[in-house]
Amino acid sequence: MTEPIPPITLPPPQNPMLEGEWLRQRLHQWLDEEFIPEAINQTIAERAAQIFVRQRMEGENDLGSLVIAIVTEMQSFDFSKSFYGEFAIANAVSDLLLDSLGIDRCCGQ
Repeated sequence: MTEPIPPITLPPPQNPMLEGEWLRQRLHQWLDEEFIPEAINQTIAERAAQIFVRQRMEGENDLGSLVIAIVTEMQSFDFSKSFYGEFAIANAVSDLLLDSLGIDRCCGQ
């Protein structure tokens, strides 16, 4: 039988606003590099960072819960001018956070 994937818990926030700014910059960079730079990428990154900061300030440290919150709240975002959707954004945030923690995300490890 397969084992469930253990949850990934982020360290408690020291400065949620600084974390949010880091995430906004990194996500914006990722969005621009993944396809082509678009003006909407800045707005997407700002919105995802706002959700992340609010969740962290409310005490959320579980990465899975943060990803679900981003997917849920980004569903109301108008992605019509973008190549992306809420799932791509939430997955990118997850990957950026895992990378920042030094957790290898390749091949299900």
